[in-house]
Amino acid sequence: MKGITLIFLLATGLVAIAVAGCGGNDNTATAASAQSQNSHTINVSDNGDLGKILVDSKGRTVYLFQKDTGSMSTCSGGCATEWPPVTTTGKPTAGTGLAASMVGTTTRSDGTRQVTYDGHPLYLYVGDQKAGDTNGQGVSAFGAKWYAQSPTGATVTAGGSGGGYSY
Repeated sequence: MKGITLIFLLATGLVAIAVAGCGGNDNTATAASAQSQNSHTINVSDNGDLGKILVDSKGRTVYLFQKDTGSMSTCSGGCATEWPPVTTTGKPTAGTGLAASMVGTTTRSDGTRQVTYDGHPLYLYVGDQKAGDTNGQGVSAFGAKWYAQSPTGATVTAGGSGGGYSY
């Protein structure tokens, strides 16, 4: 019995070492690649200050970039590092309170599929540390402003409960 226990402990240790080795220490992964999922769900959250806004499946605010034209993203390089695109490899879905017909994708210049809502490519903001943060709201960066989006597809341009929508 002692021999079996010793073999089990050694095997467990070897598995732990192998798993740790697979993880590597590659710090080059971007925030954008961390957002890729097989599928992505866009949900609604009542933010209070901004009213009802779109969030990702983890409750993080998603933003639109006013410089984008139609469904084409104009945010790449340093922009995409600070404002990671919400990407997917599967079909994105609409959470409760959203029109499934308004959730879609667009192909980015690097070939990844970015989630869109009402035709607007969606992004996260690295300055948002947790679900419910809206630190990117109204920020002017990379040539235009960044705003949260309402469930109707309107751009949320100001604070206040239920107000500030712009088309």
